[in-house]
Amino acid sequence: MTTTKITGVRPYGEDAADLYVRDGRFVDPVDDPDETLDAGGLIALPGLVDLHTHLREPGGEEAETVETGSAAAALGGYTAVFAMPNTDPVADSPVVVEHVWRRGREVGLVDVHPVGAVTVGLEGSRLAEMGMMAASPAGVRMFSDDGRCVNDPLVMRRALEYARALDAVVAQHAEDHRLTVGAQAHEGPVAARLGLAGWDPAAEESIVARDVMLAATAGARLHVCHLSTARSAEVLRWARERYDVRVSAEVTPHHLLLTDTAVQEYDPVHKVNPPLRPAADTEALRRALADGTVDCVATDHAPHAVEAKDCEWSAARPGMLGLQTALPVVVTTMVATGLLDWRGVARVCSETPARIAGLTDQGRPLTPGEPANLVLVDPDATWTVRGAELASRAENTPYEGMEMPVSVVHTMLRGRWTVRDGKVVASER
Repeated sequence: MTTTKITGVRPYGEDAADLYVRDGRFVDPVDDPDETLDAGGLIALPGLVDLHTHLREPGGEEAETVETGSAAAALGGYTAVFAMPNTDPVADSPVVVEHVWRRGREVGLVDVHPVGAVTVGLEGSRLAEMGMMAASPAGVRMFSDDGRCVNDPLVMRRALEYARALDAVVAQHAEDHRLTVGAQAHEGPVAARLGLAGWDPAAEESIVARDVMLAATAGARLHVCHLSTARSAEVLRWARERYDVRVSAEVTPHHLLLTDTAVQEYDPVHKVNPPLRPAADTEALRRALADGTVDCVATDHAPHAVEAKDCEWSAARPGMLGLQTALPVVVTTMVATGLLDWRGVARVCSETPARIAGLTDQGRPLTPGEPANLVLVDPDATWTVRGAELASRAENTPYEGMEMPVSVVHTMLRGRWTVRDGKVVASER
């Protein structure tokens, strides 16, 4: 049984300490460890957990695979990711979710948890085999039609009721499509000046308001994907204050950092769903994340093949890479601004998403007896983003050429290094 000693590390950015790992867990100090890693000055956090990742497999392997996406996740400090179901075929059956789950286990760099579709084919009309997916070896406990909204309120209510019976959560892509037909950018001065059809923010806010009421009625758990406006956050505050509703929400790194002014370049790398919002929304989302109104950060990592982005704006697919840049963006927007400390980063990037997803072995304290899922971060490092150098098969990063703070040096999954000195360590599976 190998024992690893990690010396001089700063758990949660606090006082230096030594960590000991044996048999996949943190243990009490050992006199004669088999391996010693000098981590002087590095910050230790629980491995990060992403509730919203697009791995594209099956069917979209030209943009990403479970293997390349897992590598990007590990390099970003993640030890668990949730793979969205808008694949080809759609992950709306036990066969597809089991395939994704098994591929994640084969690669072995992060825990890959498939998200099951709410409706068959993501078409919004007939519920998918939620119970069978939950009972499969993949053990699905999150369902979403992400990329599309479950627009029909009756279908959404039935989905919430089934999810309650399964002790699962429904993650909603909040967008009333009737308000976004032809929309290309946030409805406001920037879109008007550029001649782009405006995206009414009420398309999101109205669905959030509707769904918190449905969740309260059903007694079910609702999770709001990629919340992007100040008024959506206000709806959550109001609902929690007035009603007994179990609702959580995520914000993406790009909605914390970028604003709709980036669209002025007409570069489709900045096209995303929901669209980039004005600075007032960005600032409100940062405050909402800090005070807990918005629960966590999720990347919405959305890789695309070159031809899907290197084209005119209207034809481009929405989405951005996010796994390897998420932590630096959170540090830029939340730590450097004083809104969060490193314990707060652990809360929004690891502990809370693990709790929302019902993961009992992720987002745990860095203390003896707990699973050794760990990321070690250099707080003083800087690096420049180059899409071609990222682990993802795609290159559509909105941060091309941007200097980022902090870097992930090592990542550990249940006591095994998945990243060592900034390089992926292949699984022995």
